[in-house]
Amino acid sequence: MTHATTASPTASSTTLRREFTLLSSFAFAFAFISPIVALYGIFGLALTTAGPSFWWGFLLVFAGQLLVALVFAMLVSRWPLEGSIYQWTSRLTGPTAGWFAGWAYFWTLVIAMATVALGAAGFLANIVGLEAPTAVDRAWIAFGVLIFGTIVNLAGQTVLKVFMLASIVAEVIGSIGLGIWLLVFHRANDLSVLFSGGDGVGGGSSDYLAISGPFLVALAFIGFSFVGFESAGSIAEEVSEPRKNLPKAILFSISFIAIVVMFSSLAIILAIPDLEAVRNGEVGDPVYETLTTQLGAGIAVPIEILFVIGFLASFLALQTSASRMLWAKARDGALPGATVLARLSTKRRQPTVALLVTTVIGTLLFLLSNIASDLYTLMVNFTAGGFYLSFLFPLIGFVIVVTRKTWRAGPFSLGGATALVAWVAVIWASLQLINIAWPRPVYDQAYLDWSIIIGTVVIGVVGVAVWAGVRSRIPTVTGVEYEDAEARTP
Repeated sequence: MTHATTASPTASSTTLRREFTLLSSFAFAFAFISPIVALYGIFGLALTTAGPSFWWGFLLVFAGQLLVALVFAMLVSRWPLEGSIYQWTSRLTGPTAGWFAGWAYFWTLVIAMATVALGAAGFLANIVGLEAPTAVDRAWIAFGVLIFGTIVNLAGQTVLKVFMLASIVAEVIGSIGLGIWLLVFHRANDLSVLFSGGDGVGGGSSDYLAISGPFLVALAFIGFSFVGFESAGSIAEEVSEPRKNLPKAILFSISFIAIVVMFSSLAIILAIPDLEAVRNGEVGDPVYETLTTQLGAGIAVPIEILFVIGFLASFLALQTSASRMLWAKARDGALPGATVLARLSTKRRQPTVALLVTTVIGTLLFLLSNIASDLYTLMVNFTAGGFYLSFLFPLIGFVIVVTRKTWRAGPFSLGGATALVAWVAVIWASLQLINIAWPRPVYDQAYLDWSIIIGTVVIGVVGVAVWAGVRSRIPTVTGVEYEDAEARTP
């Protein structure tokens, strides 16, 4: 079989600067789904659905995602290339599967980016004293977050690294510090509450084995807490000694996030003054309500500032990952306007055009949040499922290659355990995607219960149209090895 060749990655026109270290690549993955964003985003939903017993779901989801992270660590060790999921899938199962893997992942990233910006907007509105902000107010504030994030990203890797590291310090001190304080001085419940369920979406508290059971619904929410570790691979060509550092960054980030999220969640559960009110849905925001009730109203603004830092760091990591995915595909000629999209700025070697495209898409999504709220809800609901859908592309490709015994490991390898880990990771990600996408009766508009399926179909149909226009230019990279990138450092 004849293979087309990609543009040489050693060409100066496509060379990025290696300014990320092990610490900064870990910080990047950590910030992608920060403990604050993860906890705030899912805590109230999971608690009202399955009761305090939802906490055990963290252990289950972490175990499953750790297997996925181990596979990705092996892949990034073999192919430390910008674009991660797109690059790995292309080399495992061919350019068509790789193209669609990158397409699904890109749209998941930009939609999540817009969602995080809107989340930060709510806290910023409270900080500046804007009570009951309208959807238009939030959209304008989110646009400001978008512009701020774009400026930080365009400033270069050094500024981005400093912001990410500062966010880790703030989040860890805030999350761990607040957790310890709550456990020591404001404990309102004992550990036995972790074995009590709830009467949330899908049925009674004992209905844990049904596909619509409360605990499975909680697992769907929790699934969003343990994504983002793969983002370290999105900046692979900007990391020094990537084969050595990136597997560590992926595994360290998911493990550290799990520890912080589980500890903080436990502390808040045990500090909730009135669990029954939370179970009954009488408390709209149990995290904020618990912290302000137990620590006093004066803690409100510092907490919101902490939340804003977490959301901003997550936004930056999402935008960076999306722009690198876009740039990596453009470098291969796999997108319309690839020549322009693949350009790097002369001074900082940044994919400036790709970054600006994510800004434009984010702005359009903000407009959708005002013009068609149902459509925006549908797209936002797609995000959690989108990550698992994207993960399945390289996971399935890896299983195929390992089963055929054609896999050649990089420096990081699991040896004889590789096949077992790969198969269990695929089974886990498949089941979790089904669980997340299951059309449970949640919304008044029934079609919103099908959000992930509808979103996947729409993005897939558009993707087929785009792919059809560029497929003749997409290089076949299957089997192409990555030359050691240390020689590529300018």
